[in-house]
Amino acid sequence: MKLSSRQDRLGTETAFETLAKAKKLEAMGKNIVHLEIGEPDFDSPGYVISAAKKALDNGFTHYGPSAGQPELREAIAVHQGEFNGYDISPERVIVTPGGKPVMFFSMLALIEEGDEVIYPNPGFPIYESMINYVGGIPVPMKLEESKDFNANVNDLKKLITNNTKMIIVNSPNNPCGSVTSLEDLEMISKIAIENDIVVLSDEIYKEMYYEGDHYSISKFEGMKERTIILDGFSKSYAMTGWRLGYGIFPEFMIDAITKLMTNSVSCTSVFSQMAAIEAIKGPRDFTLNMMQEFRKRREIVFNGLNSIDGINCRLPLGAFYAFPNISGTGLSSEEFANRALNDYGVALLSGTAFGEFGDNYIRISFANSEDNLSKAIDRLSKMISDLK
Repeated sequence: MKLSSRQDRLGTETAFETLAKAKKLEAMGKNIVHLEIGEPDFDSPGYVISAAKKALDNGFTHYGPSAGQPELREAIAVHQGEFNGYDISPERVIVTPGGKPVMFFSMLALIEEGDEVIYPNPGFPIYESMINYVGGIPVPMKLEESKDFNANVNDLKKLITNNTKMIIVNSPNNPCGSVTSLEDLEMISKIAIENDIVVLSDEIYKEMYYEGDHYSISKFEGMKERTIILDGFSKSYAMTGWRLGYGIFPEFMIDAITKLMTNSVSCTSVFSQMAAIEAIKGPRDFTLNMMQEFRKRREIVFNGLNSIDGINCRLPLGAFYAFPNISGTGLSSEEFANRALNDYGVALLSGTAFGEFGDNYIRISFANSEDNLSKAIDRLSKMISDLK
């Protein structure tokens, strides 16, 4: 038996591969500090868990509409409207089992063989994987360290061709922790409008800023009609295992995305959706408290990494990742990551896991305790000093 050739186009997420290696080392008795996985290390809010239990008791154990429970779609529309400052119809909201289906279904619905998709690089690896899988051509948009890991928008203009169908933006960014400026977002919006391009705006970290407030590219004039907003509950509410995401789609895409839901997963878990209503309507204390903890951890990681010879780290402005430049250590990204895990018990990711422009960098998730982060910094410092 033989798999289809398209399977060769699929990439992966190195974070899960690194986690598996780290778990194997732990089973052998090695102490590992986990800085590889991009999920908050907090439990989901208690009132959300209670709402899920109540929903189960109340019989929300059957199929639901493919586009999502009407009550949740309404709550999301209100939430996003308040966040973005404009009215959003619940009809434009489609609830999915996690954020990845929003990416995948959008590309299946829009991208023909040979269409080009511009995506951030370094960036979330599934962007490039899905572009390849649907037959598109991935066009990397380099995020420059000198611009705090943002793209040079003038260079973006040079990437546009007659085949460009989509631009992906992600702010705050994974893996860099960077935030796209209002000015750059406006310039990207003008490029999209002038060239009739759809923008997939990955806003999963929209409530995770250390300075300033979130601004969606959809707010610019003419962009609601061509912007797909990807969001969900995994990051802001520490609900990664619940698999709850959603997209806000232009009207012309609603029927197509709903059909893709029907043809693939049927619907998103209904009792989970009922609990999500409580998450989105509840107090913001949980997210704010979580960000206070991340802020303290950010300082430990930022100061600690910059104290190590050969490492230079920019201050992350959002999310919970640091993306330090390790070129001064003399190690490649993969050598650094492998040595850190196997010899010093620190699980982190090579920058090349996030694309070709991630070389000379590593990604550190500071979703771990202050004590463990300090321990990891000490181990990395020893690793570099042992090279001398």
